[in-house]
Amino acid sequence: MEVKHLDLLQILMESGIVVKLVLLILIGCSVLSWAIIFQKKKKFQLTEQEDEKFYGFFKNSNNIVEIKNTANEFSASPLSQMYHCGYDELTKIKEKLGESGQNEKFRHYINNHGITALERSLKQGANVSRVRLSDRLALLATIGSVTPFIGLFGTVWGIIDSFAGLASGGGSIEAVAPGIAEALVATAVGLAAAIPAVWGYNTYNTKLALMTTRMENFGQEFLNLIERNVLGQKEE
Repeated sequence: MEVKHLDLLQILMESGIVVKLVLLILIGCSVLSWAIIFQKKKKFQLTEQEDEKFYGFFKNSNNIVEIKNTANEFSASPLSQMYHCGYDELTKIKEKLGESGQNEKFRHYINNHGITALERSLKQGANVSRVRLSDRLALLATIGSVTPFIGLFGTVWGIIDSFAGLASGGGSIEAVAPGIAEALVATAVGLAAAIPAVWGYNTYNTKLALMTTRMENFGQEFLNLIERNVLGQKEE
């Protein structure tokens, strides 16, 4: 008995207009998802590298001005972004009071009002970084959840079309087999588009969650640094 192998290209060429349209949409979604995945990989790698370098310098220095100048070199680092926001808020408080950083009035203001203002500034810097890093992650999630259903739609449509031809023409199963095969290809392509998108979304969403925790911890360390250097207080 001769075994016939399916020719995928031939199936695609002979498929109906609806199935072709479905496949075109799925291929476009797949290309888009891979483009986002590679773009995210590059962005997260750069972010992690700059975070590590800046945090290393931050831990080894107690000079807030020196750290601020170094932060300028790490524009992709969320930690440097947070430091800039906190430092800028501290500078605004100094300018508002018109006093030296060692002045008792300045210390009193920071103790009663400034820490809350600094916390808000740090959160703002963290939020800006999270928005930047989460860009297009929702699109990956959408592709991962929608493409299987688009493929299923193509499959159902192709099967209906095949059996409609069988009913009207009275053909054999050999006559409708190619139509069923082309219909099932739509499901396969839908899954092929969805799986990488779901993987990419879960991978980078997990990385973003870890970075968020790191940013929250850094915010506490920044406040400790301000207490030691500006307020002259020791950590408890």
